[in-house]
Amino acid sequence: MRVAWGGLAVFCLAFIVFEAVKHGWMAGVSALAFLILPDLTMLIGAREGGGGRISPRAVPFYNAAHRAWVPLLLLVGYIFVPIGGVPTWTAGLAWLAHVAADRAFGYGLRERDGSRRVRAVTADR
Repeated sequence: MRVAWGGLAVFCLAFIVFEAVKHGWMAGVSALAFLILPDLTMLIGAREGGGGRISPRAVPFYNAAHRAWVPLLLLVGYIFVPIGGVPTWTAGLAWLAHVAADRAFGYGLRERDGSRRVRAVTADR
């Protein structure tokens, strides 16, 4: 599964480069912002975290920003109502690339206490 996420991340990043070259600096700036933006949710209540955890107050925001369906909705919405032009398109691609890269590297959602969610490893996998 991690290989599939990695493939999606590479595809999105390549598409972002294509769009940024084609449409100019504004597409590149929006892509760069949305590559970074999902992780900025960790700064909510930053002093309360520690030991690899984020603040419990930040968990709902972090988890919402790291679900793949959120940028997918943005991309599908852009297809039907192209508000904002190319920066909106590249922002959605960059956000999806961020989520896919996190999954490819093994970073997932967070537990309520802010620790990383651990998947159960079963013998049949």
